[in-house]
Amino acid sequence: MDYQFKAGGIPLLVSMPHVGTDIPDDVLATMTPAAVDKQDTDWHLVRLYEFLGEMGASVLSARWSRYVIDLNRPPENTNLYPGQDTTGLCPVDTFHREPLYLDGRAPDQAEVRRRLAAYWKPYHDQLRAELDRLLALHGRVVLWDAHSIASHVPRFFEGKLPDLNFGTADGKSCDAGLSDAVVARAEGGGYTIAVNGRFKGGYITRCYGQPAAGVHAIQLEMCQSTYMDEEAPYGYRADLAARVRQPLRDMVQAAADWVRA
Repeated sequence: MDYQFKAGGIPLLVSMPHVGTDIPDDVLATMTPAAVDKQDTDWHLVRLYEFLGEMGASVLSARWSRYVIDLNRPPENTNLYPGQDTTGLCPVDTFHREPLYLDGRAPDQAEVRRRLAAYWKPYHDQLRAELDRLLALHGRVVLWDAHSIASHVPRFFEGKLPDLNFGTADGKSCDAGLSDAVVARAEGGGYTIAVNGRFKGGYITRCYGQPAAGVHAIQLEMCQSTYMDEEAPYGYRADLAARVRQPLRDMVQAAADWVRA
């Protein structure tokens, strides 16, 4: 299976496109040791969001590493942040500009098309199918796109990233009532917050977030310093996670309450 999926009963689908760590053997044979480290993975999010099962939410999470193909990039590989540096559909370097491929082994266009069909399309087919199922049952649905990132990545932003970064494509991907409800639950928890700052939502948020059609999408990019060690071997910090998990659950619950109101 190219992803992990569990259908829920409430009108909430949580997508985790960057938690995958598997790399097919034929792809791995073309890659550098930096790829094996998988430092840009959204580590431990499935564990951090383990409360989703009790809530009755649908959950879709990736199997394949973002180094194989980035499920949160457009299939045309257009830049989501024009004029700013970003990694592409089939990244050729890490967030710290370390090459991912041996000399002359980076994927050509034919290989990119193969990966789109083999790894990207199955995830998005399942995502679309579940949104359609939930829409048919409930009339509207929230798509929560869950991410995490190291708190310091000079390639993309100066200084430390805020702890909780919400993206709604500048208000286009969801009703303002949803984002207001979620952010209100985040406030007061001792974490720094940004809304449509450096991260406004990736392809999944922007493509599927269609409020007029009943799909309201919001992305949360969390600093990994809130729940884990940011250096290899990227260990889960139960002490930190215990502090952030309840505010996180409250935020997701706010989304679920809003969509069912």
